[in-house]
Amino acid sequence: MKKYDMDREKRKELLEEIKEYFLEERDEELGDLAAGLMLDFFLERLGPPLYNQGIIDAHGYMSERTDDLFSLLQ
Repeated sequence: MKKYDMDREKRKELLEEIKEYFLEERDEELGDLAAGLMLDFFLERLGPPLYNQGIIDAHGYMSERTDDLFSLLQ
């Protein structure tokens, strides 16, 4: 599986958000290791389809802009 590069500050921020979520929503206290494993799991599972959807959306946007440019020629 591809490892996702993330700066330390962003990873730390996400780990804190995961721990906060579990504490508020499930009344469970997670440590750094458990939160890190959960973050890695979701990055591995959700990262590729979200990335692919971003590429599809960007392609659609750029295609529309290109069509707009070509409409100026007519």
